[in-house]
Amino acid sequence: MGFFNRLKDSLNKTRHSFVEKIDDLVHLRKAIDEDLYEELEEVMVQADVGVTTAMELVDRLRRTVRERRVEDAAELKPLLKELIREMLGSLPGRLNTSLDSPTVVMVVGVNGVGKTTTIGKLAYLYKSEGKKVILGAADTFRAAAIDQLEVWADRVGIDLVKHREGSDPAAVAFDSLQAAKARQADLLIIDTAGRLHTKSNLMEELKKIGRVLDRDMPGAPHEVLLVLDATTGQNAINQAKLFCEAAGVTGIALTKLDGSSKGGVIIAVRQTLGIPVKLIGIGEGIDDLKEFNPVEFVDALFS
Repeated sequence: MGFFNRLKDSLNKTRHSFVEKIDDLVHLRKAIDEDLYEELEEVMVQADVGVTTAMELVDRLRRTVRERRVEDAAELKPLLKELIREMLGSLPGRLNTSLDSPTVVMVVGVNGVGKTTTIGKLAYLYKSEGKKVILGAADTFRAAAIDQLEVWADRVGIDLVKHREGSDPAAVAFDSLQAAKARQADLLIIDTAGRLHTKSNLMEELKKIGRVLDRDMPGAPHEVLLVLDATTGQNAINQAKLFCEAAGVTGIALTKLDGSSKGGVIIAVRQTLGIPVKLIGIGEGIDDLKEFNPVEFVDALFS
């Protein structure tokens, strides 16, 4: 099965909670009136597009309907598709890269969102493109995190830099960067802790890792990738705000789209945070993490 069809299948739950409900609404009505706009807004909120983003989308829809003198409610669905595509932009997600190797990616996010799995799949994605990848296990708070990363490193066939549990995460990041330079790696991916119950300590830890990397290689990390779980909907936005304040997030990896009816959160993430979604997870397979293509996403959602 091609990637587009896999993406389409992964969006079944979101399509049912969002697009099919819009279909039902516009087919039940002929006239375009305020009641219809309010119901469309409600459908979007339920699909976790978010209240603010839903209101903005409906406002844009009203303006477009007036400007184009649209009278038939059935024409609203293609208009919404067009407006959502505009909101998401047209450029595919691509990690920031460094002109001088290695490119350093620091991965952040709370425990349970699929962070370690995302790192493993990201390593596989870039190794498949012929890149030399190294992992750094800077989540030293949990022994399990180091063990899980080691399993992924073995599975993908790449090197892992690790210290013992309880070590200084910034020291692991530093040693990982030294190893990546010495071994002429193209990409270094650094895992970090995700324990929000010690929020202030965690945020200081992330800042320290960033300072250590930048001191050794100015401009690093080149990408701070925040992993979010699509099934948590609007909670993902709240998590994102915390990490954006502390870590200077540059891109989002949205996991578990295949298990969620809340895929509309992609629109909310882009609109509310202004941070591009760069990667999406659409299944459990090792090759089910892909660069996010907004045009492809909207086509698959509305297909």
